[in-house]
Amino acid sequence: MTQVATATTVRRRFTPLQRGLHWLMAACILAMLFIGVGMVSTVSQRYLTLVSIHKPLGIAILLLVLVRIVVRLRSGAPPLPADLPEPMKLAAHLSHYAFYALMLAMPLIGWGMLSAAAYPVQVLGFILPPILPQSDALHSLLWTAHRTLAFAFFALILLHLGAALFHALIRRDGVFEAMAPVPDHTVAGPGE
Repeated sequence: MTQVATATTVRRRFTPLQRGLHWLMAACILAMLFIGVGMVSTVSQRYLTLVSIHKPLGIAILLLVLVRIVVRLRSGAPPLPADLPEPMKLAAHLSHYAFYALMLAMPLIGWGMLSAAAYPVQVLGFILPPILPQSDALHSLLWTAHRTLAFAFFALILLHLGAALFHALIRRDGVFEAMAPVPDHTVAGPGE
């Protein structure tokens, strides 16, 4: 007899689209952080190459996070384990809000910073309009914010990685598997 999913069935994993977006964005964001470090640590010709990658990748991340938010609102998320302590549940929820805030803020601050310096943001041959007026003071403020938030983002990624490993290796509670980039493995019941 085949089991039929009902409205009371609890989903244990994120949808394939959610998992795909998560891992694609993880790769893009890590690349952005390392490209950013490379940009501020060189004065060679590589700087221009890194900038030419950094700008459109930032806009791509902004578009991806908007898609990801819509998908998350429509698809939801599997529940955290019932036996997870409340402080850990709160930390999980707050860290996800922080991730979404940073994924939105970083590209917008970068775009605003470039707008304030009158530098064009070109994506696929199109020059995007400035989102802020030209201002040296505003550019300086946004550059500092962009840099500071990049360090905060990196710290949050390390915390997230630590939590993922904790759930995968110590608690073994299914939280890691909910976002793991592997196909679903359903086990057939007796007689199936």
